[in-house]
Amino acid sequence: MRKRFDEALRDHAREEHKRVGKLDAAQARHDERNQQEAARVEEWDAGIEACRAACRERDVEAVEWFVDQVLAASRYPHGFPKAHQVSYQADTGDLLVEIDLPLEDVIPAARAYRYVKTRDEITAVPRPEKERHELYASVLAQTALRTVHELFAADTDGVVGSVALNGHVATIDRATGREVHPCLITLQAGREEFGELVLTQVDPQACLKRLRSLISPNPYELEPVRPLVTFDLSKYRLMDSMDVVAGLDSFESVSALAGVVEHKRAAKGILVTTSWFGRASEAFANDHGRLELLDGANLVHLFKEHLDLDVIPGPVPPKRRP
Repeated sequence: MRKRFDEALRDHAREEHKRVGKLDAAQARHDERNQQEAARVEEWDAGIEACRAACRERDVEAVEWFVDQVLAASRYPHGFPKAHQVSYQADTGDLLVEIDLPLEDVIPAARAYRYVKTRDEITAVPRPEKERHELYASVLAQTALRTVHELFAADTDGVVGSVALNGHVATIDRATGREVHPCLITLQAGREEFGELVLTQVDPQACLKRLRSLISPNPYELEPVRPLVTFDLSKYRLMDSMDVVAGLDSFESVSALAGVVEHKRAAKGILVTTSWFGRASEAFANDHGRLELLDGANLVHLFKEHLDLDVIPGPVPPKRRP
């Protein structure tokens, strides 16, 4: 009995030693991960503080990055688009924002649902067309006002003096079958003027009319209005052209653009070629998230859509193996 007891005691001691060793190793890994995470958070916080300091100095790229983050963080119901673009003028403090608005189908077609006992089924009570149109116009107005409010509220340093907002919808023209992007709401509002509004008590459409704005008289028919302010395309700088040999993967050029985007803290980098991009370049751009690659086929489509010109692209890309 004593021998078995001593053997069991030694076995227990060995197992306990193994257990303590595993526990120490796990604790060390846990501490290392915590240190790495703390360093990552510290680096992120330092980057955010640097960006905020740049915003206070009215650095254009920093302010536009900040506004982009505000719009990206805004939460809307399912069916609302998230596309937007921004432009900031440091000397005047003017901010131009273009957003995509929802289409009319965001308004439920049914006003209510009714249980029919005789048929043991639930039927929809249709919403009158006039009511749908009125609700849709109100949704567009509310979205525009909410966007301007969020931008002014987030800018606690007051670098944005006024906001010009253009609200578009991305849809198909039923008459031509082509993609269209009409502007349905355009407005301008100064910080002080907008701050006097009590948004919880206003009628959204009446409030827009009080501001400098134009509203589509028939938004459900996609009747456009002319934007009060449009983007100054001269502010977008183009990189010097890169000598890319047709047929070769332009990964060296794409990765270089990614470096510039990160260094400048740019919202997006665009690389254009009349040729094509290889799979490695496309995969890299997709993973990065802020790179857009426009090849010859894209250029043909853009020339046709915006200038109604038929152009001949560059070299035809080789067929890829599946």
